[in-house]
Amino acid sequence: MKKTKNQLMIADDKIINKIFLIRGKKVMLDRDLAELYGVETKVLKQAVRRNLDRFPEDFMFEMTIKELNNWRSQFVTSNSTRIGLRYPPFCFSEQGVAMLSCVLNSEQAIGVSIQIMRVFTRMREYLLTHGDILLKLEKIEKELLKQDRRGSKHEEEIGMLFEALKELMNPPQPPRTQIGFKLSNKG
Repeated sequence: MKKTKNQLMIADDKIINKIFLIRGKKVMLDRDLAELYGVETKVLKQAVRRNLDRFPEDFMFEMTIKELNNWRSQFVTSNSTRIGLRYPPFCFSEQGVAMLSCVLNSEQAIGVSIQIMRVFTRMREYLLTHGDILLKLEKIEKELLKQDRRGSKHEEEIGMLFEALKELMNPPQPPRTQIGFKLSNKG
């Protein structure tokens, strides 16, 4: 594929970290997309408002005040400017991101949208692949446990094996470091 001089390569992790689950949908926020596209958020929102007929609710919706406050509270910060949201943002689904590249119509918007589409596709494929594996493992586990109840002595080992496999499929999140002050007991 030929790269244009204005097309940037953005790390998949950077895009993945900007995908949130809101209203049960994987979406990206207007301010994050504006940053990736290299435009101001108000310019992006203005372009969307001028073309609202291109953005049905399954492509884009505006977060409610309640959703915004709930979303902010997940970041445990009192300063709303630190997370960059003072007003409810527009939330764009995968299809909405594709439509944005048409509305903004710049080389950078097109290139970034292609990368975002590829990330969404890889995420979907990953979930489908690993979801199938987990279902197959559970089916095998049930069958082996049925056989085990009929006289085999390996029930505990089989259970441990499947627990280890499930942990590999869904690794535990590392503990978060605590933030704050430590008080000494010296008096």
